[in-house]
Amino acid sequence: MAELAWLPGWASEHDGLAKTFEFADFRAALAFMVRAGFEAEELNHHPEWMNVYKTVAVRLSTHDAGGKVTALDVELARRLEKVAGL
Repeated sequence: MAELAWLPGWASEHDGLAKTFEFADFRAALAFMVRAGFEAEELNHHPEWMNVYKTVAVRLSTHDAGGKVTALDVELARRLEKVAGL
C-alpha cells in the first residue's frame, strides 16, 4: 500500500490500517483521543481503538466499503498523525 510511505508507523493489518501510539502518560493519551475524536467526527469516520494507560491502539477501515481501506481511512490516519504530534 503506497500510502503507508507517508504514514510513519502505520501498518496494513487485516484489511485495515493500524498503529499503536505511545504517550508520556494517561493524561496525554486521553487528550489525544479527545482531539482525535473531533477529527473523526468532522470526517464522519470513526476509528476502532483501545486505550491502556499511555498507549492508544488504532485500527481504521471503512465498513461501508466492506471493511477495506479507503481514502477516508488514509485521511483520518494523516489527521491522527498531526494530532499526535501536537
